[in-house]
Amino acid sequence: MTFPLAFVPGLAGAIGQSALVVCFTLLLAFLISRILHRYRDIDVFWPLGFVAVAISGFVASNGRPGAQSFSRAALLVMVGVWGLRLALHLYWRGRGEPDDPRYVALMAGAKSELLRSVTMIYGLQAVLMFLVSLAVTVGMFASQQEIVLQIIGIALWVVGFGFEAIGDAQLTKFLADPANQGRVMDTGLWAWTRHPNYFGDAVLWWGIFFVAAANGWGWLTVASPVIMTILLTRVSGKPLLEGRMKKTRPGYREYIESTSSFLPRPPRKR
Repeated sequence: MTFPLAFVPGLAGAIGQSALVVCFTLLLAFLISRILHRYRDIDVFWPLGFVAVAISGFVASNGRPGAQSFSRAALLVMVGVWGLRLALHLYWRGRGEPDDPRYVALMAGAKSELLRSVTMIYGLQAVLMFLVSLAVTVGMFASQQEIVLQIIGIALWVVGFGFEAIGDAQLTKFLADPANQGRVMDTGLWAWTRHPNYFGDAVLWWGIFFVAAANGWGWLTVASPVIMTILLTRVSGKPLLEGRMKKTRPGYREYIESTSSFLPRPPRKR
């Protein structure tokens, strides 16, 4: 039987608990930024925050009437594997590096750097993290399960995780070769889409949503993958990166002309 969200035992408390987990994660990121005098480390805490929310929801839903053990385990594993891999990758990539140009540009001209960082970096990301993670928290308390939707969700997650992980590995290997200094990565998955990592991130979050939606009213959290996709394609992902690459990498404009902006497809002849 499907119940309105307000009447699901324990769900309201779990949502409030996830909000506290998000706030604690971003507070920790903020304190570290003040110690290290840079903001880029919040990128590491972004995926870790979702892992913390998944663990919180898994524990809160334990023993609740009707909670589906397979869905709970699937969501925990999907978010955990994605978040831990991405956090480790971002940490390793950013070690010893100066601050991210995105945050440098955001802080430029601020009358109060502290106020702008709290509102425009940590506060904003806390709100976004909470909204996106609702699919995970709500999915943990679902009382129904549709096998077909679960299979679709897991398949999407596998495809998305593969694109993101393989794309990151290919780019890391490319950048490690001194011969590629200043060149544009246009081989492997990067020949099929300019952003295999962002594409993979969006797809796997749609997979997480489908697993949550397989459980009756989990479909109400469709805003979660929508927000993540918009962030990657319209806000902080693709637009900012491509704007910087056009200015710093010779040949990037030609790469844009021959390669899909997001959805993978065979490259055009240059």
